Amino acid sequence: MRRVRQTDGSAGDVNYGEIGGSYSRYRLPDPVIAAQIHVALGDARSVLNVGAGAGSYEPLGREVTAVEPSASMRAQRPGHLAIAIDAVAEDLPFADASFDASMAIVAVHQWSDLEQGLAEMRRVTRGPVILLVCDPALMTDYWLCDYIPEVREIEARRFPAIARITAALGGRVEVRPVPVPLHCRDGFNEAYYGRPEAFLDEEARLACSSWSLVPQAAVDRFVRDLSADLESGRWDEHYGHYRSQPFFDGPLRLVIGTPADGRTDDCHNE
Repeated sequence: MRRVRQTDGSAGDVNYGEIGGSYSRYRLPDPVIAAQIHVALGDARSVLNVGAGAGSYEPLGREVTAVEPSASMRAQRPGHLAIAIDAVAEDLPFADASFDASMAIVAVHQWSDLEQGLAEMRRVTRGPVILLVCDPALMTDYWLCDYIPEVREIEARRFPAIARITAALGGRVEVRPVPVPLHCRDGFNEAYYGRPEAFLDEEARLACSSWSLVPQAAVDRFVRDLSADLESGRWDEHYGHYRSQPFFDGPLRLVIGTPADGRTDDCHNE
Protein backbone atom coordinates (compact mmCIF):
# COMPACT_ATOMS: atom_id res chain seq x y z
CA MET A 1 0.00 0.00 0.00
CA ARG A 2 1.48 3.34 -1.03
CA ARG A 3 1.82 6.14 1.50
CA VAL A 4 0.12 9.44 0.75
CA ARG A 5 2.72 12.14 0.14
CA GLN A 6 3.00 14.79 2.84
CA THR A 7 2.03 18.43 2.28
CA ASP A 8 5.55 19.39 1.16
CA GLY A 9 5.77 16.33 -1.07
CA SER A 10 7.68 14.11 1.37
CA ALA A 11 6.98 10.52 0.44
CA GLY A 12 7.67 8.82 3.78
CA ASP A 13 6.24 8.82 7.28
CA VAL A 14 7.53 12.27 8.26
CA ASN A 15 6.95 15.72 6.81
CA TYR A 16 10.35 17.22 6.07
CA GLY A 17 8.68 20.58 5.60
CA GLU A 18 8.11 20.54 9.36
CA ILE A 19 11.28 18.88 10.67
CA GLY A 20 13.83 19.17 7.87
CA GLY A 21 14.83 22.82 8.16
CA SER A 22 18.10 22.01 9.94
CA TYR A 23 19.27 19.20 7.65
CA SER A 24 21.58 21.34 5.56
CA ARG A 25 23.38 22.45 8.75
CA TYR A 26 23.46 19.22 10.75
CA ARG A 27 23.52 16.52 8.07
CA LEU A 28 26.75 17.45 6.35
CA PRO A 29 28.66 14.83 4.39
CA ASP A 30 31.37 13.19 6.45
CA PRO A 31 34.58 12.75 4.42
CA VAL A 32 35.31 9.27 5.80
CA ILE A 33 31.87 7.98 4.84
CA ALA A 34 31.92 9.90 1.55
CA ALA A 35 35.17 8.19 0.59
CA GLN A 36 33.55 4.75 0.90
CA ILE A 37 30.60 5.83 -1.22
CA HIS A 38 32.81 7.32 -3.91
CA VAL A 39 34.97 4.19 -4.06
CA ALA A 40 31.82 2.12 -4.53
CA LEU A 41 30.76 4.38 -7.43
CA GLY A 42 33.92 3.35 -9.24
CA ASP A 43 34.51 5.17 -12.51
CA ALA A 44 30.84 5.95 -13.11
CA ARG A 45 30.44 9.32 -14.79
CA SER A 46 26.65 9.65 -14.67
CA VAL A 47 25.08 9.08 -11.24
CA LEU A 48 21.45 9.11 -10.12
CA ASN A 49 20.85 10.12 -6.49
CA VAL A 50 17.45 8.94 -5.25
CA GLY A 51 16.05 10.61 -2.16
CA ALA A 52 18.81 13.17 -2.56
CA GLY A 53 17.70 15.50 0.22
CA ALA A 54 19.94 18.55 0.60
CA GLY A 55 22.65 16.91 -1.51
CA SER A 56 24.96 15.27 1.02
CA TYR A 57 27.40 12.80 -0.51
CA GLU A 58 26.69 13.76 -4.10
CA PRO A 59 30.04 13.33 -5.84
CA LEU A 60 31.55 16.41 -7.43
CA GLY A 61 33.16 16.04 -10.84
CA ARG A 62 30.48 13.61 -12.05
CA GLU A 63 27.19 14.17 -13.86
CA VAL A 64 24.66 13.85 -11.04
CA THR A 65 20.89 13.72 -11.47
CA ALA A 66 19.06 14.16 -8.17
CA VAL A 67 15.54 13.00 -7.29
CA GLU A 68 13.87 14.35 -4.13
CA PRO A 69 10.12 14.46 -3.42
CA SER A 70 10.29 16.95 -0.51
CA ALA A 71 10.06 20.61 -1.55
CA SER A 72 11.71 21.62 1.73
CA MET A 73 14.72 19.43 1.10
CA ARG A 74 15.01 20.50 -2.53
CA ALA A 75 15.07 24.14 -1.39
CA GLN A 76 18.05 23.46 0.92
CA ARG A 77 20.31 22.21 -1.85
CA PRO A 78 23.32 24.52 -2.31
CA GLY A 79 23.65 26.42 -5.54
CA HIS A 80 26.59 24.41 -6.86
CA LEU A 81 24.49 21.24 -7.02
CA ALA A 82 21.99 20.34 -9.71
CA ILE A 83 18.35 21.22 -9.09
CA ALA A 84 16.57 18.08 -7.86
CA ILE A 85 13.67 16.55 -9.75
CA ASP A 86 10.40 16.08 -7.89
CA ALA A 87 9.85 12.32 -8.13
CA VAL A 88 9.76 9.18 -5.99
CA ALA A 89 11.89 6.05 -6.09
CA GLU A 90 9.00 3.81 -7.05
CA ASP A 91 8.32 5.74 -10.28
CA LEU A 92 11.55 7.15 -11.70
CA PRO A 93 11.01 9.31 -14.81
CA PHE A 94 13.99 7.96 -16.77
CA ALA A 95 14.55 5.50 -19.59
CA ASP A 96 16.09 2.10 -19.00
CA ALA A 97 19.87 2.05 -18.41
CA SER A 98 20.13 5.85 -18.26
CA PHE A 99 22.89 6.04 -15.65
CA ASP A 100 26.28 4.50 -14.99
CA ALA A 101 25.48 4.17 -11.27
CA SER A 102 22.77 5.10 -8.80
CA MET A 103 22.77 5.79 -5.09
CA ALA A 104 20.29 6.20 -2.24
CA ILE A 105 21.83 7.49 0.98
CA VAL A 106 19.85 6.69 4.14
CA ALA A 107 16.65 6.92 2.10
CA VAL A 108 15.12 3.47 1.56
CA HIS A 109 13.28 3.55 4.91
CA GLN A 110 11.16 6.40 3.51
CA TRP A 111 9.93 4.47 0.49
CA SER A 112 6.40 3.09 0.34
CA ASP A 113 7.50 0.01 -1.64
CA LEU A 114 11.11 -1.13 -1.17
CA GLU A 115 11.03 -3.77 -3.88
CA GLN A 116 9.50 -1.44 -6.46
CA GLY A 117 11.98 1.32 -5.61
CA LEU A 118 14.98 -0.98 -5.97
CA ALA A 119 13.56 -2.45 -9.16
CA GLU A 120 13.31 1.07 -10.56
CA MET A 121 16.87 1.91 -9.56
CA ARG A 122 18.09 -1.30 -11.17
CA ARG A 123 16.04 -0.58 -14.32
CA VAL A 124 17.59 2.83 -14.93
CA THR A 125 21.15 1.87 -13.90
CA ARG A 126 23.76 0.12 -16.03
CA GLY A 127 26.28 -0.44 -13.25
CA PRO A 128 26.26 -0.44 -9.44
CA VAL A 129 23.30 0.47 -7.25
CA ILE A 130 24.67 1.82 -3.96
CA LEU A 131 22.67 2.13 -0.76
CA LEU A 132 23.69 3.51 2.61
CA VAL A 133 21.36 1.92 5.14
CA CYS A 134 21.12 0.87 8.77
CA ASP A 135 20.84 -2.77 9.79
CA PRO A 136 17.77 -2.93 12.07
CA ALA A 137 19.16 -6.03 13.80
CA LEU A 138 21.97 -3.89 15.26
CA MET A 139 19.97 -0.89 16.45
CA THR A 140 19.93 -1.72 20.16
CA ASP A 141 23.71 -2.14 20.55
CA TYR A 142 24.27 1.51 21.41
CA TRP A 143 24.16 3.48 24.66
CA LEU A 144 21.38 5.71 23.31
CA CYS A 145 19.04 2.73 23.69
CA ASP A 146 19.63 2.83 27.46
CA TYR A 147 18.20 6.35 27.60
CA ILE A 148 15.49 6.41 24.94
CA PRO A 149 14.76 2.94 23.56
CA GLU A 150 11.73 4.36 21.78
CA VAL A 151 13.96 6.04 19.19
CA ARG A 152 15.91 2.88 18.44
CA GLU A 153 12.77 0.74 18.33
CA ILE A 154 11.20 3.12 15.81
CA GLU A 155 14.34 3.10 13.69
CA ALA A 156 14.49 -0.68 13.77
CA ARG A 157 10.91 -0.86 12.50
CA ARG A 158 11.51 1.68 9.75
CA PHE A 159 14.63 0.21 8.17
CA PRO A 160 14.18 -2.95 6.09
CA ALA A 161 16.23 -6.02 6.95
CA ILE A 162 19.51 -6.37 5.05
CA ALA A 163 18.39 -9.76 3.73
CA ARG A 164 15.27 -8.19 2.23
CA ILE A 165 17.35 -5.48 0.54
CA THR A 166 19.83 -7.96 -0.95
CA ALA A 167 17.02 -10.21 -2.19
CA ALA A 168 15.28 -7.26 -3.85
CA LEU A 169 18.47 -6.05 -5.52
CA GLY A 170 19.30 -9.44 -7.00
CA GLY A 171 22.50 -9.94 -8.99
CA ARG A 172 25.73 -9.65 -7.04
CA VAL A 173 25.42 -7.86 -3.71
CA GLU A 174 28.16 -6.88 -1.28
CA VAL A 175 27.46 -5.51 2.21
CA ARG A 176 30.23 -3.49 3.83
CA PRO A 177 30.34 -2.10 7.39
CA VAL A 178 30.65 1.68 7.63
CA PRO A 179 32.44 2.65 10.86
CA VAL A 180 31.42 6.09 12.12
CA PRO A 181 34.28 8.48 12.99
CA LEU A 182 34.32 10.19 16.38
CA HIS A 183 33.86 13.67 14.94
CA CYS A 184 31.40 12.62 12.24
CA ARG A 185 29.94 15.65 10.45
CA ASP A 186 26.75 13.83 9.45
CA GLY A 187 24.34 14.15 12.36
CA PHE A 188 22.55 10.81 12.39
CA ASN A 189 22.15 9.21 15.81
CA GLU A 190 25.37 7.19 15.80
CA ALA A 191 27.39 10.31 14.89
CA TYR A 192 27.20 11.46 18.52
CA TYR A 193 28.35 8.22 20.13
CA GLY A 194 31.26 10.04 21.81
CA ARG A 195 29.67 13.50 22.00
CA PRO A 196 26.50 12.97 24.06
CA GLU A 197 26.01 16.69 24.73
CA ALA A 198 24.95 17.07 21.09
CA PHE A 199 21.72 15.22 21.85
CA LEU A 200 20.63 18.08 24.10
CA ASP A 201 20.31 20.30 21.01
CA GLU A 202 16.73 20.02 19.76
CA GLU A 203 17.65 20.94 16.19
CA ALA A 204 20.34 18.25 16.17
CA ARG A 205 17.78 15.69 17.30
CA LEU A 206 15.25 16.74 14.66
CA ALA A 207 17.88 16.37 11.95
CA CYS A 208 17.33 12.65 12.51
CA SER A 209 13.70 12.01 11.57
CA SER A 210 13.02 9.20 14.05
CA TRP A 211 12.95 11.73 16.90
CA SER A 212 9.86 13.36 15.42
CA LEU A 213 7.98 10.05 15.73
CA VAL A 214 8.64 9.62 19.47
CA PRO A 215 6.14 10.93 22.06
CA GLN A 216 7.24 14.26 23.49
CA ALA A 217 7.07 12.84 27.01
CA ALA A 218 9.78 10.31 26.08
CA VAL A 219 11.97 13.07 24.61
CA ASP A 220 11.52 15.21 27.73
CA ARG A 221 12.48 12.23 29.91
CA PHE A 222 15.55 11.64 27.78
CA VAL A 223 16.74 15.25 28.00
CA ARG A 224 16.20 15.29 31.76
CA ASP A 225 17.99 11.98 32.38
CA LEU A 226 20.92 12.60 30.05
CA SER A 227 21.42 16.13 31.39
CA ALA A 228 21.49 14.83 34.96
CA ASP A 229 23.92 12.01 34.12
CA LEU A 230 26.27 14.34 32.26
CA GLU A 231 26.28 16.78 35.16
CA SER A 232 26.84 14.06 37.78
CA GLY A 233 29.47 12.22 35.72
CA ARG A 234 27.40 9.04 35.59
CA TRP A 235 27.38 8.99 31.78
CA ASP A 236 31.17 9.23 31.67
CA GLU A 237 31.49 6.57 34.33
CA HIS A 238 29.60 4.10 32.16
CA TYR A 239 30.32 5.28 28.61
CA GLY A 240 33.20 7.75 28.83
CA HIS A 241 35.51 5.50 26.81
CA TYR A 242 33.51 6.48 23.73
CA ARG A 243 34.83 10.05 23.98
CA SER A 244 38.23 8.90 22.72
CA GLN A 245 37.20 5.87 20.63
CA PRO A 246 38.16 6.80 17.05
CA PHE A 247 35.37 4.82 15.36
CA PHE A 248 32.05 3.23 16.27
CA ASP A 249 31.05 0.17 14.27
CA GLY A 250 27.29 0.32 14.62
CA PRO A 251 24.41 -0.51 12.26
CA LEU A 252 25.52 1.62 9.28
CA ARG A 253 26.08 -0.48 6.16
CA LEU A 254 26.97 0.15 2.53
CA VAL A 255 25.11 -2.17 0.17
CA ILE A 256 26.48 -2.44 -3.37
CA GLY A 257 24.50 -4.29 -6.01
CA THR A 258 25.85 -5.03 -9.47
CA PRO A 259 24.02 -6.62 -12.42
CA ALA A 260 23.74 -10.40 -12.44
CA ASP A 261 26.36 -10.71 -15.20
CA GLY A 262 28.68 -8.41 -13.25
CA ARG A 263 29.35 -6.28 -16.32
CA THR A 264 30.04 -2.59 -15.80
CA ASP A 265 32.52 -2.14 -18.64
CA ASP A 266 29.87 -0.73 -20.96
CA CYS A 267 28.55 1.79 -18.43
CA HIS A 268 29.88 4.77 -20.39
CA ASN A 269 28.08 3.94 -23.63
CA GLU A 270 25.84 6.69 -24.89
